Amino acid sequence: MQQTAARKALLSSMFQAAVSAADPAAITPRFLPAPPKGRLVVLGAGKAAASMAKAVEDHWSGPIEGLVVTRYGHAVACRRIELVEANHPTPDEAGQRAAARILAMAKTLGPNDLALCLISGGGSALLSLPAPGLTLAHKQAVNAALLSSGAPIGEMNAVRKHLSAIKGGRLAAAAYPARMLTLIISDVPGDDPAVVASGPTAADPTTFAQAREILHRRGIEAPRAVIAHLTRAEDETPKPGDPRLAASEVKVIATARKSLEAAAQIARQAGVEPIIIGEAIEGEAREVGAAHAQLALAITRGETSHARPCVLLSGGETTVTVRAKGRGGRNSEYLLALALGLDGARGVHAIAADTDGIDGSEDNAGAMLEPGALASARAKGLDPQGLLDANDSYSFFAALGDLVMTGPTLTNVNDFRAILIDDD
Repeated sequence: MQQTAARKALLSSMFQAAVSAADPAAITPRFLPAPPKGRLVVLGAGKAAASMAKAVEDHWSGPIEGLVVTRYGHAVACRRIELVEANHPTPDEAGQRAAARILAMAKTLGPNDLALCLISGGGSALLSLPAPGLTLAHKQAVNAALLSSGAPIGEMNAVRKHLSAIKGGRLAAAAYPARMLTLIISDVPGDDPAVVASGPTAADPTTFAQAREILHRRGIEAPRAVIAHLTRAEDETPKPGDPRLAASEVKVIATARKSLEAAAQIARQAGVEPIIIGEAIEGEAREVGAAHAQLALAITRGETSHARPCVLLSGGETTVTVRAKGRGGRNSEYLLALALGLDGARGVHAIAADTDGIDGSEDNAGAMLEPGALASARAKGLDPQGLLDANDSYSFFAALGDLVMTGPTLTNVNDFRAILIDDD
């Protein structure tokens, strides 16, 4: 029991180090610009946007104004920058109103002004302003269908941009000729500014045709107005080289890779070899979990060059194709599939959690796994495979008391996964 507690404590410490490495309060001030000749207007959206705005306020002595929108429960007290909370992952009217106001503010800027944009994961749903001819209900329907289809974030955002009046570089275009600096806390594989929050200030290489193809390939029957809008393709998003984006600069200030490296340092200090197997892993959560189980088993059998103790670290954003009505996010689903693949292998403990503190739409960040989890669950009358089939991984880990509960962390560099393998 003491050894299990120690292993769980080490995994928890690695997760906390990963979160701390993306702390907006510590990171944002390092990238603040010189004061402009005119106004500084702060605009932003995302799960970390409020904490980024607070960091700007705390380190800016001159005049400042602006508006940022964040997820319900993720707000922090600001004095001069207005905060609005809205729904995530399904857009709501609060987010729509905030997006309209942010776009209107951008249009008031002149050549001596500076727009400081604070963008983080979750911003796409929070900054929801339908294109002309579309309604919020249209966007909600498409967003829900994309989420249920298991589409990766890149595909989701390619569609979202072409249903929006503010994404895909449109916010930066609206602010022209003002200078714009965008600070990004990235939650997407590859850290592409055009993908984070659907790139409201970045040139968009995707097209209306690609958005139509994604909906067709995913078998999504979008509302008639959406299909008509995507077919008309009258107003493409700003592309690379668009002169309206010439004064727009983008800096990515926190990434999954940096967070994994912080966790790796904790492992080294504990005498554990860290192995970063990827910071941009995508795919079905259950399939990634099964694959990682096979890698961990190969190490336990001495079939690799890695000595024990070691820890497999990974990040990125997996997806869940919803097949049933159970509870659970992609991290707990990954972990349940990992458990089934390991089948009680001794000496293997794991954690999978979202760095924003919320796994999907549940109240947990993720969960932890110990070798006896399957046996304990079955002793309680649970069917682990049946729960995975029902997308009900939350119930599995809740019954064992192994959910990771942090509350909102006020940052977001996406999923954190660690599989600790020792000699036991």
